Amino acid sequence: MLLASVQIPALTCLLSVVLLLVFERQGVRRAEWLFKPLAALAFIWAGLASGALDSGYGQWVLAGLVLCMAGDVLLIPPGQGPAFLAGMVAFLLGHLAYAIAFLQLPLDGLTLLGAVVAMTLVAAVVLRWLWPYLNRQFQVAVVAYIVVISAMVCLAVATGEGWIIVGAVAFAVSDLAVARNRFVAPGFINRLWGLPLYFVSQLLIAATVTLI
Repeated sequence: MLLASVQIPALTCLLSVVLLLVFERQGVRRAEWLFKPLAALAFIWAGLASGALDSGYGQWVLAGLVLCMAGDVLLIPPGQGPAFLAGMVAFLLGHLAYAIAFLQLPLDGLTLLGAVVAMTLVAAVVLRWLWPYLNRQFQVAVVAYIVVISAMVCLAVATGEGWIIVGAVAFAVSDLAVARNRFVAPGFINRLWGLPLYFVSQLLIAATVTLI
């Protein structure tokens, strides 16, 4: 039942991602301007189809979906220019919107504490990995990003809702592909696993509106 209301938008999103990767593998980068926004529009459609406008939780999820779409578009240009930095800000705000959405739900305090401890360790490892590749401009931005995404994952875990947890963790892991592609080792392989994981995570988070 969880995915019944989002079947058509989910298929639209996933098909767009497949076409995006196929064209990119063939070197047709311009196709990204069509299929990436289309895939993002589809996960917003999924949120609306799930009833996002009918609850405070859903409205915050919808805000996060819209911000993530903005980030998707801003990250289309290659490199580490102003568009990429703006895209990071959009995604940071998207994670923040999801965190606020999760705060609308009952949270288990002990589970939250355990998640904070675990995510602090994970965040420290990720930051140590990325730090040598970051210039001064991105050091502050990446630290802020990691703090916000870690908080989002911790709150997701504390809800105890399986689909929320899976969606939030998948979103966080997909960000590692973006970080590796932009800062460490650019390459198609990062997008091959990172993009499907990211778009599936957005569909899962959108579909959780039906649980509330």
